[in-house]
Amino acid sequence: MTKPALGVDGFNRLPDRQRMRLLLGVCSTTIWARRVLAGAPFDGVDALLDRAGRVLAELPEAEIDAALDGHPRIGADVDNASSAREQAHVIDADDDVRAELAEKNRKYEDKFGYIFLVCASGRSAEELLGNLTQRLDHDPETERRVMRNELAKITRLRLERLLRELG
Repeated sequence: MTKPALGVDGFNRLPDRQRMRLLLGVCSTTIWARRVLAGAPFDGVDALLDRAGRVLAELPEAEIDAALDGHPRIGADVDNASSAREQAHVIDADDDVRAELAEKNRKYEDKFGYIFLVCASGRSAEELLGNLTQRLDHDPETERRVMRNELAKITRLRLERLLRELG
């Protein structure tokens, strides 16, 4: 028998400390998690997702960098279940593609100063490599905007999954 989903009502009923821990698993910045929780209790899933998105959009760059610390490189070993699930198609990629991902990840980090972040869910390693290659041509301002958008997509997917799966 499967457990019912946590849902927003279940999330609202959890102690603050537990909700903080869950939110930090979604996005690894304490300021984001605290600001999201400041809007609780939430009337529904959309209210929680909207609050989380607004808070993320308003975070200063230093906090965005903290959020990036919670994400492994695309194609590297992953240390958490969310990243493993999101990068599932990369694990099966052939060695040449994985080597090229590693090389271009290094070039990206040298150019922009942070890891390449992309919403990888359901995407093949070849698709991600193409995206990485394309984004290497961005100027720093454009890429920062693209990266923040990708972080927002990942955060939303993880939050939706959290509400659906935990119970």
